[in-house]
Amino acid sequence: MESLLRGWESYYVIVGSSAAALTGLMFVVMTLISDSDVPGSSRTIAAFGTPNIVHFCASLLVSATLSAPWPSLHAASVAIAAYGVAGVIYTSLVTHHAKTQEDYKPVFEDWLWHSILPLASYVTLTAAAIEMTHAPVPALFACAVAPLVLVFVGIHNAWDTVTYLTMQRRHSKEGPPKGGPYGGI
Repeated sequence: MESLLRGWESYYVIVGSSAAALTGLMFVVMTLISDSDVPGSSRTIAAFGTPNIVHFCASLLVSATLSAPWPSLHAASVAIAAYGVAGVIYTSLVTHHAKTQEDYKPVFEDWLWHSILPLASYVTLTAAAIEMTHAPVPALFACAVAPLVLVFVGIHNAWDTVTYLTMQRRHSKEGPPKGGPYGGI
């Protein structure tokens, strides 16, 4: 059992460290949001900002958990299952916030990156945890994919937020864009 998890040690150091560092990026994003003239509400931030921090922290937590010296895979699987279930519940709440906020009308890409991919990651964690003691190798690969997807989700969403705010700020100063939706950028 120990050798199974030991093989993942470097992987989880990379994923966990990245998630922790990217959490700092979200502080920059939130500073940009607070300094912008773009209207927003706490429900919008709950739908499109805060989940990125939660996903980065979930990635860090999974990485730390699967790097710990567990006495058995069963004990690790219980922790991972709890994280997965909590993530499914949280993603459901985020989806509700996204549907009910009134500052922005989400498009399919928003639903994909803010609801579908995170939900799939947390469901994958839960399923992998259930199968961890029966089929450890595929379950550990599934556990590896889920936090990595959450890191990519957070990166995408942070970039999307910064780009949106930049373009909204630009439009408010210059008027409607010329030469395409982003003014020829």
